[in-house]
Amino acid sequence: MNVLVILNDPPYGTERSYNGLRHANALAEREGVTVRIFLMADATLCAKEGQKTPNGYYNLERMLQVAVRRGSTVGACGSCMDARGLAESELADGVHRSSMEELTDWTLWADRVVVY
Repeated sequence: MNVLVILNDPPYGTERSYNGLRHANALAEREGVTVRIFLMADATLCAKEGQKTPNGYYNLERMLQVAVRRGSTVGACGSCMDARGLAESELADGVHRSSMEELTDWTLWADRVVVY
């Protein structure tokens, strides 16, 4: 099964992106499930490299790296990155600059689309 998870909310201040990544990582652990994660709007900041959070506090950059290690493909909307001044060189390892065209392809690829 192919699952596309789309995140929209910022990394901190709300738990929607956190819960979306928890869900994506749980799905990626299942046999026969392939997960792709698309970051839009403020969620592109989840992929900002070098996040420093207090001990015991979740860190979205690390959660994305877990997703990548579990075989998930992660794309960040290029237009959304530009609007927030986020350069491709600032993206966490394993996250690539993406586009609406790629999101469209991923949507057609997916058996299920989950939006947070």
